[in-house]
Amino acid sequence: MEKIKIFFTAEYDANELEPLAEFAEILFDGWARGLPKLTEAQLAEKAADADMIVTSYDDITREVIEHAPHLKLIACTRATPVNIDVQAAREKNIPVLFTPGRNSDSAAELTVALMLCAARHVPQAHSALKKGLFTAPETVPNQAKAGLKQDVIWDMTVDAPYTVFKGTQLKGKTLGILGYGSIGRRVGKIARAMGMQLLVYDPYQSEIEIEEIGIMKVRSLEQLMRESDFITCHMKVTPETRGMINRERIALMKPSAYFINTSRGSVLDESAMIDALRRKKIAGAAFDVYEHEPLARNHPYITELDNVVVTPHIAGATREVLTNHTRQIVSDIIRFMRKEPLLYRYK
Repeated sequence: MEKIKIFFTAEYDANELEPLAEFAEILFDGWARGLPKLTEAQLAEKAADADMIVTSYDDITREVIEHAPHLKLIACTRATPVNIDVQAAREKNIPVLFTPGRNSDSAAELTVALMLCAARHVPQAHSALKKGLFTAPETVPNQAKAGLKQDVIWDMTVDAPYTVFKGTQLKGKTLGILGYGSIGRRVGKIARAMGMQLLVYDPYQSEIEIEEIGIMKVRSLEQLMRESDFITCHMKVTPETRGMINRERIALMKPSAYFINTSRGSVLDESAMIDALRRKKIAGAAFDVYEHEPLARNHPYITELDNVVVTPHIAGATREVLTNHTRQIVSDIIRFMRKEPLLYRYK
């Protein structure tokens, strides 16, 4: 049997690709080889003979699809195939695969890490020590006075790290979760294990699917904003969610509250959040996503605000994610070849 041709530009786990070897000829290019995204013209030329295209970030446009007359399947190793012209694929009866849940655990873990970092000022304390602040010029002997046991303390002054970096614990606090899907539920599970109460805002899920001891679905977003000590976003970008966290809703937050966003920057009115942080209307925030990416080097989050923790959109950047999405795509390619129902077809 003649092998199918797969044009492959996705990042991947090589071990998980092995089941394709017996019936597929795979041509690796672009990001799969550590190279930049391919242009539309490059894709149209290089994928012209492909039976399948597997990508992570390349734009599979109508032009690319129409230049591949043998194309039977398109796979995108992302939770939402935003870079695929799904309508153009449908018109040619070409299924589009995606990988929901591939990075849910990784994103949830980073979310909780950001909560801890914001609440306990971990990056600020780390940076201070790296700069030599709060340190001694040389090793100081730690000797106990007669009759006392050895005591280990850094310093006891108003400018000591114990005072400067004093934070708040998560146990006993209320976490408001915006969006209770794959990632939101995982964040909630970790938070519950840490002793937090949960408030959930998700209009697409009923109380019976959410509520149990310590977890309550709120009637309105405004209630969640008012009552939460920490608020974390896990919403997709839709016309309804774009700019949902606006100036009026930010103003409802407690002065002691923290806001975390690892979903998409466009759900937040960033200028309103900057203003609230600048005027100390809330205690702090942590972000992995932004209105514009990459983040500008003169952005207030970087140059001005000391109550913000920032990371460069890395919530899904773990090796396990590559394993997950490779396994998902390979399993569905095999199902497609066997004419079996697809598990990860984008609808």
